[in-house]
This record gives sequence, C-alpha cells and structure tokens, in this order.
Amino acid sequence: MAQTVDELRNEIRIAVGRFERERTTAFTKEDLAAVCDVVGYEIDTSGRLPPKAELRAGILRKIGAAQEPNPEDTSSSFRKDELEAIMAAVQ
Repeated sequence: MAQTVDELRNEIRIAVGRFERERTTAFTKEDLAAVCDVVGYEIDTSGRLPPKAELRAGILRKIGAAQEPNPEDTSSSFRKDELEAIMAAVQ
C-alpha cells in the first residue's frame, strides 16, 4: 500500500534526526532546516531561520525536483511526489 503524506513526512523527520509527530502536521522551520542540512542546502543559522517557502525552494532545488524554484511560487507544503523525492534523497 502506498504511503500517505503524513507517513512520508514522519519518515523524513526520522531520517534527518527529528521527532516523529503523532498528529498530522506540516514541517516546522526546524524540520525543514534539518532536511536542508542533510541534502546540502546551506542556510545561515546564526540568527533566525529563513522563511519556510525559502527553505522548501532550496530543498527542491538541491534534490533536483525543480530547476530554479522561486520561494514565492513554492506552495505552502510539499506535494506527495516531492516528499517521495526528498525521502529518496535523505535515505
């Protein structure tokens, strides 16, 4: 049976050293920053984390799921195919 979006998010969280969530929830900035670290997208962590859209766009660019994603055009959450690509990249 195919994995749900929530199951994929939790597997990604675990793969990057974050905690599994019992309830359905989108990635936090900290979750996204951990994914950025694993896929090699460098962010400035000396102050506040960048906006979620910027983190998502950088992850997609780094894993090759998008050529030059614009943070303004990036949806508010990853689609299932994007989560599958991220999961493959972090394993």
